[in-house]
Amino acid sequence: MTIGQIETEEVRARISALMPQVKEDLARMVSFRSVADPKQYPPEECTRTADYLIEAFRGVGLTDLRAYETPDGSQAVYGWAPGPPGAPTVLLYCHYDVQPPLDEAAWLTPVFELTEKDGRWYGRGTADCKGNIAAHLAALRTLDGEFPVTVKLIAEGSEEQGTGGLEAFVPEHAELLRADTVLVCDAGNFAAGVPTLTTTLRGLANVVVTVRTLTSAMHSGQFGGVAPDALLALVQMLATLHDAEGNTTVRGLDSTQKWPGVAYSPDQFRVDANVREGVDLIGSGDPADLLWARPALTVLGIDCPPVVGSSAAVQPEARARLSLRVPPGTDAREAQDALIAHLEAVAPWHVQLEIERESFGQPFAGTTDGPGYTALRTALEDSYGTALTTQGQGGSIPLCNVLRETYPDAEIMILGVEEPRCLIHAPNESVDPDEIAHIALAEALFLRHYASTSAG
Repeated sequence: MTIGQIETEEVRARISALMPQVKEDLARMVSFRSVADPKQYPPEECTRTADYLIEAFRGVGLTDLRAYETPDGSQAVYGWAPGPPGAPTVLLYCHYDVQPPLDEAAWLTPVFELTEKDGRWYGRGTADCKGNIAAHLAALRTLDGEFPVTVKLIAEGSEEQGTGGLEAFVPEHAELLRADTVLVCDAGNFAAGVPTLTTTLRGLANVVVTVRTLTSAMHSGQFGGVAPDALLALVQMLATLHDAEGNTTVRGLDSTQKWPGVAYSPDQFRVDANVREGVDLIGSGDPADLLWARPALTVLGIDCPPVVGSSAAVQPEARARLSLRVPPGTDAREAQDALIAHLEAVAPWHVQLEIERESFGQPFAGTTDGPGYTALRTALEDSYGTALTTQGQGGSIPLCNVLRETYPDAEIMILGVEEPRCLIHAPNESVDPDEIAHIALAEALFLRHYASTSAG
């Protein structure tokens, strides 16, 4: 066994011994109902969580811990610990707010109580993202207060609400958070036990399209078949956004790109996406290509009469909300322009159109080289005992683009404890404690060796 292997196993044993503390940390955090929406839960729940993080990270050696108020009213917890002179700086990111429970009746365990079941830990936030906070704490505990690099922490308090508090805070506090490498721990592995870095995030270009044809609803028996039906016009327009196989076909957007990282088998995707038996997947190509390398158009909602309560009438107006996910290499604004131009071109019968630009965000490509990437890749492979893979993510993390713009020379890498079985954002969220242990070990090894990799 080499010196490196000996050290890895020593730290692994240390992490293993810390797992009861990890479970205690996570149980305490899950007990806080930190949904950052005062209409649903008292703001004091988020404040209590922030106070706990200040206490917990002070206990692992960070100093100057405080909660900064961000422009959206949420609190971001910051702390740091200096490394030796000339050592690089690592910024550890996480968020402590969580999604609401959604359908509480669908939960098989208490929502805000960590419950162990079949080897997994259940509860809202166990994976997204309090499990990542627990991994940070475990990794820092292994250093025993001796930091080989300068470590900074920023724990966001409103990420799930998407209100942009930290995105506005970062440029205004650029020196406070400046780092050579940023570990965005709000993602996870392709599958449990498969070390993975998320290297791309799709951007977002949403629109709301409204079709108007009549000044009022008209009796379908008297006028149907001649009077222009707004709902029919909208349906025809939406049908042009995909071909018969389900590929996105927005005019002017390339839908032929290939994903260079991990392959995603259709069978595994069916399991991960809860596809019903006998229902086909859509799109032509590997799921990885369709998810991470190509644009994807989803109809999020349609305003039209519901079946129950509908009447025999030709509809004068119909509306749809459309989400266009944009892969790296495609400008999100240009994609949104292309979607609007497409809808205008295919609208039938000279209907009146109103198209509102809604959510917007550029795609992101993370670091795949440099000393930070080299050190983290080695640390993850040593922790898991297998080769690293890379994946994209269909969702967006707007903060990553803000970090890129604010710190253009920093290496930004996305990882974490989440994997498909975690069911983040859904009822019955859970985490595999082995994933917390592996990520904590990888982070500990990274912090120990990044300085030497950076210097060499």
